[in-house]
Amino acid sequence: MILDCLPQWRRYATTLSGLAKAFEYLQTLDAGCPNGRYELDGDRMYCLVQRYRTKPRKQAAFEAHRKYVDVQFMLAGRETILWAPLAALTTVTQPYDSSRDIGFFAPVTGAPVTGAPVTGATPVQLGVQQFAILFPEDGHAPGVEADGAMEVVKAVVKVRLPEAR
Repeated sequence: MILDCLPQWRRYATTLSGLAKAFEYLQTLDAGCPNGRYELDGDRMYCLVQRYRTKPRKQAAFEAHRKYVDVQFMLAGRETILWAPLAALTTVTQPYDSSRDIGFFAPVTGAPVTGAPVTGATPVQLGVQQFAILFPEDGHAPGVEADGAMEVVKAVVKVRLPEAR
């Protein structure tokens, strides 16, 4: 996972093919952008703009993806994204759905598992003009309250991994 502010995006542009285009697009958005899916490069890259109210931590559901990297970018409001290495998410609550590129997991608890030295989730704050890049190895539970429940506007650019067919 990478966490930073939009002015720093060039540091990460070569991490994955398509990230430069994703960040260039994110710079054109503002909090007034309508909800919806915006095609950037067919099924190789698209952006989802969404508005929602953040939820309590106890309602957080961990998710992970296999085909796409998420670039989650906050346009308005503030939220917590809970992070844990995928290897630590040992309880599947909803099996991976390849058509939606998502699987769901129970929160991490207890002692670390082999290869995952984390016993719980790490909270990451995401505020306006900040982004998080989440890779397939990054289990994450987005949309969690940061400073109490609030309405947020977030854009998520989905960048397809080259090896994903």
